[in-house]
Amino acid sequence: MTKKDRGHVWLAAAGLLIDDDGRWLVVKKSYGGLKGKWSIPAGFVDSGETVDEAAVREVFEETGIKGEVCTILGIRSGVIKETISDNMVVFLLKKESGSLLQHSEEIEEAAFMTPEELRADPSTSLMVHYFMDKKQSFIEDKINPGDIFGYTTYKILDCR
Repeated sequence: MTKKDRGHVWLAAAGLLIDDDGRWLVVKKSYGGLKGKWSIPAGFVDSGETVDEAAVREVFEETGIKGEVCTILGIRSGVIKETISDNMVVFLLKKESGSLLQHSEEIEEAAFMTPEELRADPSTSLMVHYFMDKKQSFIEDKINPGDIFGYTTYKILDCR
């Protein structure tokens, strides 16, 4: 589905999977604003699937790991160029099965990394830092994930 086909209200899902050793499953996209940045596996919800099913599917497609939803971690909601409502539900997943490999051409690299490794890496995305360093239950729209996205409003609502 192209951006044009999505209309003006977008719904995406992300799955943060943390293994038994406390390492986070992260990916580097090969395109877009997150190109070359460690981020949580994510993508748009397809017709005929629920938002939690989309999160599980995206994690599997991008990493080869099948996860099971535990809870909702938060909702990222923003407005792009004062027109497009861009929304993402972020789920916490536990590993069900699979081995780490890149299933998608959209992904440069997939890895399990410790929070310490992610904090030290300058290519770690804003959202990953937010969930590692969460101190508030709601972040006001005074943050900017990067001018490349064109957000005029950006918030992360925490459900934990």
